[in-house]
Amino acid sequence: MRMTILLHILGDTLGLIAGAVALSATKGAWLHRLSGRLFVYAMVAMAITGVMISVLRSIETNALGGLLAIYLVTTSLSTVRPFTVRWRWLDLVAMLWAFALGATSTTIGFELLLSGESSRHGVPIPILLLFGAVAFSAGISDVKLMRAGGMEGARRIARHLWRMCFAFFIATGSFFLGQADEIPEPLRITPVLVILALSPLVLMWYWLRRVRIQKTFQGIVGAKSH
Repeated sequence: MRMTILLHILGDTLGLIAGAVALSATKGAWLHRLSGRLFVYAMVAMAITGVMISVLRSIETNALGGLLAIYLVTTSLSTVRPFTVRWRWLDLVAMLWAFALGATSTTIGFELLLSGESSRHGVPIPILLLFGAVAFSAGISDVKLMRAGGMEGARRIARHLWRMCFAFFIATGSFFLGQADEIPEPLRITPVLVILALSPLVLMWYWLRRVRIQKTFQGIVGAKSH
């Protein structure tokens, strides 16, 4: 158990560093690609060990975040790969994974609402419902991807971005809020921890807006050229 916890902490720490570098580096450059790959590997290691810890401690709600993180980073990585038969099978499995996660997380959330409870094992209802909504939305996106036979341009970049950023949010939320009690008291400044935890969502909004503006600009230029 101690080794698993250590690997979980190391994976989370490396994921935070690699994720921050990937978001700040020039998109498409070698540093972005390298840090992005490290982020994926670290997130998978963190999530798998987190799920193992949750299972051993019978804390099923904590496992949902880890399973969602694995799904998000895996499908985000597959988005920037050529759409081959191998990746098509991966997308099919991922779609089923997403719908299963969405159903499980939403069911637990509504069960808590009906019972009058506000959380389970420290995971509040809004987080459970948010995970459910994200999983369902991502699963529907996977269906559209497979029906279209792939994705190009701004939509492809946007899919890659939001999945990586939300997975990063799972890591920051787990580290800065979920493990706040482990942070030395002098550094445990709640507003700062909240800002750090939510920063991936702010950066996600920023980059998605840039992608949308770039897509609109290219569309205008393309129309004028005709």
